[in-house]
Amino acid sequence: MPRLAAALRGLAVAAAALLTVTVVPSSASAGTQAGTAAGPSARPKEFVALRDVDPTVIQEMRYVTPHTFMGVPVDGYLRPNCLLTRDAARALHRAQLSFLKRGFSLKVYDCYRPQRAVDHFVRWAKDLGDQRMKGEFYPRVDKTRLFDDGYIAAKSGHSRGSTLDVTLVRLPAVPTRPYVPGEPLTPCYGPEAARFPDNSLDMGTGFDCFDTLAHTLDPRIHGKQRKNRLLLKNGLERAGFENLPEEWWHYTFKPETFPDTYFDFPVE
Repeated sequence: MPRLAAALRGLAVAAAALLTVTVVPSSASAGTQAGTAAGPSARPKEFVALRDVDPTVIQEMRYVTPHTFMGVPVDGYLRPNCLLTRDAARALHRAQLSFLKRGFSLKVYDCYRPQRAVDHFVRWAKDLGDQRMKGEFYPRVDKTRLFDDGYIAAKSGHSRGSTLDVTLVRLPAVPTRPYVPGEPLTPCYGPEAARFPDNSLDMGTGFDCFDTLAHTLDPRIHGKQRKNRLLLKNGLERAGFENLPEEWWHYTFKPETFPDTYFDFPVE
């Protein structure tokens, strides 16, 4: 344990040092872009790669892989790289420092999401014949209900750059095994041992689970699963993030750098 504690302190110090070098205050002109959409290649200077701000946060970027609710990689994800507005990345760094001291690390599944990715979700949701991943991600939801029930929408806060999907991992972390396309699917809301394996704490459902059990404070979630959700929620709220009540993994840093702008540059 002394060695682990020393290693964690070293990671925190290194991340803090890196932050002072790579992070500068946000431009005051950011708000003037509200209501506009940037071109495909126009990545604003207010966006940063999370690993340049805090390399200790684990990144398991799902949408560049076929392990998605669509069963294919998502349009616009060219590299497994978490991009965020600088303000959101700095806040996540602060939260990470507090979790490292307790023997945990944050792990991100998704960060900035280009509009073309959201458009891909919409096209998939309208294709009622494509239900290859239903057995894992939405076993109890009819695909015709995805829009009405709020699981799919034409716009996403992720496209504004200050929203991310995140969980907690106990250190030392053991990597999650790769998904094998075509492997048998199990419900995302099943017991931890029956779900697709994930190195995160047991949150009661898997990531991107289209089910009411994924609601952060659903009363059916109790014991260690509720404790783990609240551990994540309380730590991120202290750093300035707000949770989406329908998804235990979904957090937005407030105030957003771009509260009304939906970007479409690729993740690379």
